Amino acid sequence: MLGEYGRSELKQSFHRNYLLGLSISVVIHLSIVGSYYLSNVLGAEEEIPMVRVKVLKYSELGPPPSITASSLPPPLSVAATVKPSIGVPIPVPDAEVSPEQTIMTQAELSAQPSPASEDLGGQGGVEVSPDLTIDDEPGMDEFVPVERPPQIVKRVLPIFPELAVRAGIEGTVWVKILVDKEGKPTKVAIIKSTSEIFNQSAVDAAIQFVFTPAVMNKGPVKVWVSIPFRFQIKDVKGPT
Repeated sequence: MLGEYGRSELKQSFHRNYLLGLSISVVIHLSIVGSYYLSNVLGAEEEIPMVRVKVLKYSELGPPPSITASSLPPPLSVAATVKPSIGVPIPVPDAEVSPEQTIMTQAELSAQPSPASEDLGGQGGVEVSPDLTIDDEPGMDEFVPVERPPQIVKRVLPIFPELAVRAGIEGTVWVKILVDKEGKPTKVAIIKSTSEIFNQSAVDAAIQFVFTPAVMNKGPVKVWVSIPFRFQIKDVKGPT
């Protein structure tokens, strides 16, 4: 009897508690969903403010602001005026003035002959000293256009250094020679060398070369030419 009574009571209380819990959960869910949508609506209304725009016609616009003296900065006031101190003539006592000093008139100045006209027979111009010479020597790396480059007329073989022969040293020396308007070397410069023991021998031989002068515009010009000197033991007398 006691077991049957407890079972029925439990069934009634379970049914009642189930309905109560279901009602509470529905109410909670509805309140959550309602508050979410309500917050979205309120937030959207706050983010989009209402702005009224009135379009005016050109005739409804007022006149532009006038440029009057009121917009200009006020003039600067000068407290005192300073007298100029430059260019003001200073009187000189008569005792200090030389009575013999005279000033030439414009006619007297124009009648005076110029130094250039006297030196050149009155023809004017500038006199050039015959001792004045213009150095037309080109730089070693300067490009000089020529119609006909220099040609070797006389080639001198360099002397193979005896010390290099004994040591079995071979090498090559590249030199640049400045050929003047007569075809003669005036300067020699070493641009590259594989062994310094051959440098002086190459320079001594290069300065004895003879060339035909370079020609440009039917006239001789100074130019630099490059000459290699090869020192080989098999040809002790000179380069190949």
